[in-house]
Amino acid sequence: MPPSDLDARLLRAHAAEDRPALIKLYLEASQLAQTDIATGFYLTHAYVFALEAGDPRAAELKSKLIDMGREV
Repeated sequence: MPPSDLDARLLRAHAAEDRPALIKLYLEASQLAQTDIATGFYLTHAYVFALEAGDPRAAELKSKLIDMGREV
C-alpha cells in the first residue's frame, strides 16, 4: 500500500499514543487491506491496542481473529 492519508493518520496517532484513534485507524486499514495477511496484521494491531485501552471492541476483534484462524 503506498503512503496515504491513512498512513499519515496512523503515524500521528502513534506519536500521540492515542489508543482510541489507533484502534479506529487499524480497523479502517483492515477493511481496506487487499490480502488476508494484511487484514490479519491490521486486525491484530487493533486488537492489541483495544486490550491495552480496555476497549470493549476487544471481544469483537478477538472473535474476528478466531474466525480467521489467527487467535484461539
